[in-house]
Amino acid sequence: MADQKIRIRLKAFDHRLIDRSASEIVETAKRTGATVLGPIPLPTKIERYTILVSPHADKDARDQYETRIHKRVMDIVDPNDKTVDALMKLDLAAGVDVQIKLH
Repeated sequence: MADQKIRIRLKAFDHRLIDRSASEIVETAKRTGATVLGPIPLPTKIERYTILVSPHADKDARDQYETRIHKRVMDIVDPNDKTVDALMKLDLAAGVDVQIKLH
């Protein structure tokens, strides 16, 4: 796998969960002898929702909710076969979305 790079993107609602998963990936890659760039935090996407509380008249009674989507990206440079096998066997938390691309 000479001159290849693995790009891993992580998404999660909980920043503690995504940081823990990123550190597990970095630790696993370094243990197998690969070079890791990152994790690089990307901008957090915030979606806000405003809901009317009153069913009829009171227009000023509203509740506001938000969801935050935290993102991290990391590159594994010059991965070997052991690195790929270790990453495939890695068991991450259920709330983390993982996207892996080979470049």
